[in-house]
Amino acid sequence: MNNRTETLIPKIGVITDVRIDTPDIKTFRVVTPDGVKPFIHRPGQCAMLSVPGVGEAMFSITSSPTNEEYMEFSIKKCGCVTDWLHQAEPGQQITIRGPYGKPFPVDDEFASKNLLFIAGGVGLAPLRSVINYCRHYRDRYGRIDIVYGSRSKDDLLDYREIIEEWSKDENVHVHLTIDREQEGWDGHVGFVPNYVKELGFDTDKTVILCGPPIMIKFTLDGLYALGFDKTQIYTTLEMRMKCGIGKCGRCNVGSRYICKDGPVFRFDELDELPDEY
Repeated sequence: MNNRTETLIPKIGVITDVRIDTPDIKTFRVVTPDGVKPFIHRPGQCAMLSVPGVGEAMFSITSSPTNEEYMEFSIKKCGCVTDWLHQAEPGQQITIRGPYGKPFPVDDEFASKNLLFIAGGVGLAPLRSVINYCRHYRDRYGRIDIVYGSRSKDDLLDYREIIEEWSKDENVHVHLTIDREQEGWDGHVGFVPNYVKELGFDTDKTVILCGPPIMIKFTLDGLYALGFDKTQIYTTLEMRMKCGIGKCGRCNVGSRYICKDGPVFRFDELDELPDEY
């Protein structure tokens, strides 16, 4: 059986752990019935989760490929499939297939580079696998900066992991912000695009950017003002994916299929797409 065929065949997955991250995001840990990781993936790839009788949806694999025991998915409650998953408890079976999509170029384009991760809200989810991959192979990369913001402290995804692990790593610098003042928060207050400009990063970095469209738009403007070029900036468009194999047409934009040609793109590649993207 070739790899393409194998990605089309659903495997049974068992939810073994459900973690409440924010008021509307939960992280689900998934293994096969015999307790192993469903399949091998690369940072930035996605998987199709299906609930028979309810529907299926594509989600970023948020755990790092270096985690050989299980897969994790951080899922925001926003539709029938996600509503059902948010009611699921450990022991619940689903189906899972993948991996899908082009990963981040962690082993070539990112190698030896200083990395700047910028995320807003649930946009941290698809970057978590990349961040933890780079942390695992720390000596392959230069300085790592992580700028992450959300509406409030309660809406910061993976907050405990960020504080207890990421921020304590050598040469990893975490910059958190929330949109508005909040009791008990003594960190930075303000929107991510403004914070990026305040921090005034040198342009000797490769940028990995993910978040709501309006946040991406204004963050890009700030990065360009600082002197960054589109060839230095990567993002992921997995929210447009449906079938994962370029057959349903939902993710077709111009001459590209996000699921086959992406979901990871460098921003100069996006210039080739029509404005609808």
